[in-house]
Amino acid sequence: MQNDIKDLYKQGRPVISFEVFPPKKEADIAEIYWALGHMAALSPDFISVTYGASGGGNSRLTAEIASAIERHGVRSLAHLTCIGSEREDMLQTLEEMKRKGIRNVLALRGDIPEGYRMGDSYRYAEDLIRELRQSGGFCIGAACYPEGHIECDDPGFDIDCLRRKQEAGADFLITQLFFDNDYFYRFLERARDVGVTLPISAGVMPILSRRQIERMIFLCGASLPSGIIKLLHKYKDEPDDLRKAGIEYAAKQAEGLLARGADGIHFYTMNKPDIAQFCMKQIGRV
Repeated sequence: MQNDIKDLYKQGRPVISFEVFPPKKEADIAEIYWALGHMAALSPDFISVTYGASGGGNSRLTAEIASAIERHGVRSLAHLTCIGSEREDMLQTLEEMKRKGIRNVLALRGDIPEGYRMGDSYRYAEDLIRELRQSGGFCIGAACYPEGHIECDDPGFDIDCLRRKQEAGADFLITQLFFDNDYFYRFLERARDVGVTLPISAGVMPILSRRQIERMIFLCGASLPSGIIKLLHKYKDEPDDLRKAGIEYAAKQAEGLLARGADGIHFYTMNKPDIAQFCMKQIGRV
């Protein structure tokens, strides 16, 4: 098995990946291990594991799950946030990742804690990317935002930040979720126009409930196309039917992206193997 995710993008076919998150309670860790076994059987190119449910940081648990993914014979991508971290602590985290055999890291700034005053160690994701590159031994992924980062009102600045991530040493990119593929196509064109040449996987998240989608809109600023709004209205009193329709919408979204030549699709599976299986079947990877 090749270790570096960046090498997958050189094989001439779309890279298909899943994302999972650690449970809020460590007592529930068996559930994610069960889900990983089923997801690994679908042969994704890699599985990423976030820095904790709802953005809560726990590098140890993230690293443990990433190691479990590798034991299933699938590449793992460990998320790592840097905001609020001191350099000495970060270097210890990176050394621990190396000891666990984790090579692929998604470098993120992370959410700014309430009342936090920005220090000098790590202000942005590009600072963490540079640290990872200097540390050596890591393949580095970074995030990007087809509709712009929720904290940024200047699309030009947002794209410039993406270019700086490339210059800092990122190897590939994964987008935040979006529901309208046109946003991705326009974003991709702008990124290429400013010289961003890194492969970009499109992030696709199935809608499972009205509450979930409302939360995602608030956290990420993603727009809802009319097709999604109609689904929410049509199945407002039928949660099971909404879940099914939401997964089908995501699969069709992925099909459209692949037809237009997307470098990869990154499915936000919400730790649900049935979502991963349905989407893989729809795009012909089962």
